[in-house]
Amino acid sequence: MAKNTYRNEPLNGSRATNEFRGRSNEPRTAANTPKGQAAPKKKSGRSFNFSLPKLKLPGFRISFLKDKRFRLFTGFFFLLLSFCMIIAFVSYLFTGHADQSVVESVNSTGLKESGKEAENWLGLFGAWLSHLFIFKWLGLGAFFVIPIVFFTGARLVFRRLTISLSYVLGLCSFSMLWLSLTLGYIIYVSGAVEDLGFLGGGIGIETAVWMTSLIGWGSGLVLAFLFLVFLVFFFDITSLSWGSGKTEPETTENTAMHNRAASGIGEVVHGSARGINHNADPTASLDYEEEDEELFDDEEEDAINQALEMELRSIAPVTTVAPKPTAPPLELDIEDESILEEAELEFDTADGEEELDLVIEEAPEEEVGDAIENYDPTLDLARYQYPTIELLNEYGASKVSVTKEELEANKDKIVETLGNYNIGIASIKATIGPTVTLYEIVPDAGVRISKIKNLEDDIALSLAALGIRIIAPIPGKGTIGIEVPNTKKEMVSIKSILSTEKFLKSEMDLPIAFGKTITNEVFITDLAKMPHLLMAGATGQGKSVGLNIILTSLLYKRHPSQLKFVLVDPKKVELSLFNKIERHFLAKLPDSEEAIITDTKKVVNTLNSLCMEMDMRYDLLKDAGCRNLKEYNRKFVERRLNPKKGHRFMPYIVLVIDELADLMMTAGKEVETPIARLAQLARAIGIHLVVATQRPSVNVITGIIKANFPARISFKVTSKIDSRTILDAGGADQLIGQGDMLFSIGSDIIRIQCAFVDTPEVDRICDYIGEQQGYSDAYLLPEFVGDDSGAEKTDFDPSNKDPLFEEAARIIVQHQQGSTSLLQRRLKLGYNRAGRLIDQLESAGIVGPFEGSKAREVLIPDEYSLEQLLNTMG
Repeated sequence: MAKNTYRNEPLNGSRATNEFRGRSNEPRTAANTPKGQAAPKKKSGRSFNFSLPKLKLPGFRISFLKDKRFRLFTGFFFLLLSFCMIIAFVSYLFTGHADQSVVESVNSTGLKESGKEAENWLGLFGAWLSHLFIFKWLGLGAFFVIPIVFFTGARLVFRRLTISLSYVLGLCSFSMLWLSLTLGYIIYVSGAVEDLGFLGGGIGIETAVWMTSLIGWGSGLVLAFLFLVFLVFFFDITSLSWGSGKTEPETTENTAMHNRAASGIGEVVHGSARGINHNADPTASLDYEEEDEELFDDEEEDAINQALEMELRSIAPVTTVAPKPTAPPLELDIEDESILEEAELEFDTADGEEELDLVIEEAPEEEVGDAIENYDPTLDLARYQYPTIELLNEYGASKVSVTKEELEANKDKIVETLGNYNIGIASIKATIGPTVTLYEIVPDAGVRISKIKNLEDDIALSLAALGIRIIAPIPGKGTIGIEVPNTKKEMVSIKSILSTEKFLKSEMDLPIAFGKTITNEVFITDLAKMPHLLMAGATGQGKSVGLNIILTSLLYKRHPSQLKFVLVDPKKVELSLFNKIERHFLAKLPDSEEAIITDTKKVVNTLNSLCMEMDMRYDLLKDAGCRNLKEYNRKFVERRLNPKKGHRFMPYIVLVIDELADLMMTAGKEVETPIARLAQLARAIGIHLVVATQRPSVNVITGIIKANFPARISFKVTSKIDSRTILDAGGADQLIGQGDMLFSIGSDIIRIQCAFVDTPEVDRICDYIGEQQGYSDAYLLPEFVGDDSGAEKTDFDPSNKDPLFEEAARIIVQHQQGSTSLLQRRLKLGYNRAGRLIDQLESAGIVGPFEGSKAREVLIPDEYSLEQLLNTMG
């Protein structure tokens, strides 16, 4: 029992090793025997005296090396050197190319002149040091020299540092050489030695050339094999095992090893009495004494020796009581002990069944937690970076340049003009905006508002200014507003708007930063809540810039997985810049080559495809029990919807039409009907429309379209009729142009100076996004198959054709114009019969399908081909 009690005492592994070596290598003598005990007599035969031979060195060298001040100085020198190497090496990554010629020409130029030319952060010394270690020798592997130098200095200064210097030396030495060789091989194979050769260094590149010439691509396998060998030997990896089932046997084996070590210590302590010599390794004792001589002073060695002797005295009574064991029974007892401990561990585990159940239940909970982790749609493009503010131009300080004299002069003229018509003013206040100044007046009691409203032209005449607009009264205030343009207008740059905290911290779904209001506040609105936007304005008044502002604002706030654009550009040049972001943000038809739609036929198909997408999304929302896209996507992100049932994360889709008037002229009802459907229904499923036109007449903005676009923007228009068409109110004809606009939502009309974004800025943003990794293709809309005349050809019955069918076909082919009016004039027919003839000609494959106001395409090139077709038809 005494033996078991001793073996089961906890031991500190590192301390046990040191104590074992100290006691086994130093014999008990009169010099180191504690007081009160007799020195043991030397016995003949085996002994444990493995003391080191005394080396006779010159006295001045020994005293010099043992000087604490010298060690301290050397340690601080190494620490300082390590910090200098960090600065020099990091600086080399930025200034290495510039300093290379300086270092190589230092012999001919001179130190002083070269030092002035060196750009390294440590001057010429840093340039030379980094050039030597990185360029000529080890490349990036030279950075592993720094830990070796640092920990050497730290070991000399802080002697009780627990980090093993040999561990750091081995790890960093291999990493230094292996990284240099690996980078040299990669750079050499990729052919980038001229540009990136410094990463591998001279050693890495030359070794790569040598290895490649000998074994070719097998060099990579050799490097990988060397790395595995290093891992196995350095970290002492003896086996590979997975799972938790082997944890307890390994713990038992470690316990047995500790017991053997403890038993070995006891036997070595009393080895002189029994004549048994365990671990008599003179090499180990030699290593230890050499390390001791270097790391500890004489005073510290005495203190350690005294502690070891006290440890021996505390252990000796316990081990002397134990019976004298032989080697085989000792080994057998340890094996039985480990088996007994393993059995006890199993018994304790069985008794603690409740704890075991708790541990087993935790693992599935973690797995379930991982399984139900929220879905992140941005992981498809996890490295996507949003455009930066630095891509935008700075147009100078945004200061409102309205002088006090100008304000006073305008105030006096307003008061004087109103006074000429016997309208008294109780108070007047001015609010300065970027392009206009708002004068709020409170008239005297009894003055009719309509009287002031009718004086709009008179006030403009007295102020000699264009764009005077009277708001009578201002909504929410008991005042009348008179907007007067500033003499010097302020340019509102897109950079000044997007860099504001209001935009950066916006939580809107689709935030749009239009510009600044007349009170100089940044105006941001949510397209998702509008939910559709109708824009109008005469040519050159800022309509296209406004579209670019909308697109830029959304690009700065949304990830490609959250937003897609459908761009319709009949002008073919306004939105062409956004072609570069096709694989990130654009949507298109499956068979379409270009994502930006310019052809009228494709516009009709795209609009109908969006209607199909809308119907599909509504079906998904119905199955998911959601009322809008935001609720649906939240459920999908929380993994409450099954993708196997067709559910998917659905991005917002913004349809942008640059010129509606051209589409209405060429396609008419074919365009109006799907636009009206989308405007009526698409809000809830995340499809939003932005439609712009320069001619806001009633035949372009029809009642059906207008009724479903509650949010409207009007730049300067030419007449009050156009203003009322787009805004249902006047005032847009009084704007001053250059981005001056009125924003109407509901009954509120807000005057805004639209921000300015130049074409090069949009180009840089699109380049920044387009150069990043994108999806394999644009977002594909459902395939829409239009009316096919081939299906009607099979239904054509020649026996039921009109008697004038062949004559009508000859007229159409002769003139190459499939027009109903042409048949009316030539054959003197009514509209109904001429229309039926055109339908029969379409069924027969002579003319193409209906194309709105355009004439139908004639499919037969000449009369000879027509006669062959007629003969075939019988």
